[in-house]
Amino acid sequence: MTCQGITLRPARQSDESFLLDLRKQVMTEHLMRVGEATDDDAHLQRVRYCYTDAQIVLIGDVRVGLMKVCRSAQEWVLVQIQILPGFQGQGIGQHLLRVLLEDAKQYGVAVRLSVLRGNPARRLYERLGFCMESETGKEYGLVFRR
Repeated sequence: MTCQGITLRPARQSDESFLLDLRKQVMTEHLMRVGEATDDDAHLQRVRYCYTDAQIVLIGDVRVGLMKVCRSAQEWVLVQIQILPGFQGQGIGQHLLRVLLEDAKQYGVAVRLSVLRGNPARRLYERLGFCMESETGKEYGLVFRR
């Protein structure tokens, strides 16, 4: 994928320290709010989950984020999308999501994700057409079916 200078490449083992730092910067506040663990081991466990599906978000040669989507024939699950704070608010996440949703439409699959309560990313997901499917005390399950 290339658009507006944004590209994706598969995550490598050498990206793990970047991904750990990214996750800590982006997710710690939200995890603390819902009472989830925020130690390095907890963050690393999530970074390593479905690592083969992880893609590094680049602008030029600069790593600015992560997008991780687990795809099956029936549905795609957006596991993580994280953009470094200094690059947030520039439409990067929205661009990545629009491309993902367009691809999912072509394949005829639903896209699902979960978002922690209080995470402002929920507004972006809903603006793009995601609808609430479920909720727990800590998170909302959203689905896109267009």
